[in-house]
Amino acid sequence: MVNRSDVHYFGAGPAPLPTTVLEQASQVLLNYNNKGIGLCEISHRSPEANEILANTKQSLATLLDIPDDYDILFMQSGGTGGFSSTVYNLVSIWVEKKRAKIAEEVGDDKEEVLKRLRKVVDEELKLDYLVTGSWSLKASQEAARLVGAKHVNVAVDARKSNDGKFGSIPPESEWSLTPRKAGGPAFVYFCDNETVDGVEFPSFPASLEGDDAPLVIADMSSNFISRKVDVSKYAVIFGGAQKNIGNTGIAIVILRKSLLPPTSAYASAETLRALNLPVGPIVLDYPTVAKNNSLYNTLPIFDVWVAGQVMAGLVTTYGTKKIGGQEDVSNEKSRLIYETLDKYPDVYRVVPSKAARSRMNICFRVHGGDADKEKAFLAGAEKKGLLGLKGHRSVGGIRASNYNAVSTDGAKLLVTYLDEYAKSA
Repeated sequence: MVNRSDVHYFGAGPAPLPTTVLEQASQVLLNYNNKGIGLCEISHRSPEANEILANTKQSLATLLDIPDDYDILFMQSGGTGGFSSTVYNLVSIWVEKKRAKIAEEVGDDKEEVLKRLRKVVDEELKLDYLVTGSWSLKASQEAARLVGAKHVNVAVDARKSNDGKFGSIPPESEWSLTPRKAGGPAFVYFCDNETVDGVEFPSFPASLEGDDAPLVIADMSSNFISRKVDVSKYAVIFGGAQKNIGNTGIAIVILRKSLLPPTSAYASAETLRALNLPVGPIVLDYPTVAKNNSLYNTLPIFDVWVAGQVMAGLVTTYGTKKIGGQEDVSNEKSRLIYETLDKYPDVYRVVPSKAARSRMNICFRVHGGDADKEKAFLAGAEKKGLLGLKGHRSVGGIRASNYNAVSTDGAKLLVTYLDEYAKSA
């Protein structure tokens, strides 16, 4: 029998969870807080569930120093659902702002308002996407599916400067963002860390800052709670939980309260239909989810509890350093692995450019991508208890996902194997 302590799992998601959290989970599944029933069985509207929600929010707010003018939502659509929900909600806000401005000019003539609004939407609605990997590409494609390709501005397609493949982030001077003087885009989207392609933004883009900065949306599914984040620079941060935060089942959204009523008004369903724009499902509607404390429909409280335990553990472990403590550990683990790969250029080739290397998903090829040798590399790793190293099916190769629950000892064992394999190759 293989014990949990015998293996180190580097899978990209669902990813490993802290053993202590899983041990606690096995207990609360049977009997939560001495109630005689398990956590999956209690009502999502019970006092216990509300306490779990509050504690999880507080742990996340503490770790990331989330400002008071932001809200935290728990949704069930995963990171992929975030591709859609951001479009539904922020386009609706943009449309309503334009409608209100036109109504001020023409008064109560609804037909004239709609006529002018159609023209404004047709000519001015733009959603900017920085496409640097497989997930941001999927996000841009979902936006085009929902609102039409003419309204989606791919301001960056990293493949164009990298021989048709992802693996770099072009200089900001080469980005073609919608000009702010022309009203700017409804929002700018980017994926902070590309799980498939091993690309991570080293920092917040300077071109998205400033007093007239656009609304910025970031998908942080695979690098959530792994480094410091200036939340105030983002309108919306979202991500699925199944990488660093918890098990599959919830997505977390951090958004400015100013994007919620009464500060922001949303276009009516009638107006959106008249403009041939999509009306989003109620479970992806930020105002509805926020108003109901993420409990509009049945929230998987067990999944929230797991996420809360993971984050509370980080709060306890790192104290005043907060997420900076985990960032130090993540950086050190990735440094050890990359330095070892770079030491053997005849055996290993790191896929992304050095300036865009992900700390979370370390993608590389063995012997130039030779299929048989990569298969042998993976088999050798498995014998050492190093699991989950196979690259994504769309790109192949090797991928070591360096999430928070991967211990430093696990990273060092991987480094030892990389050394041994290279010297025997």
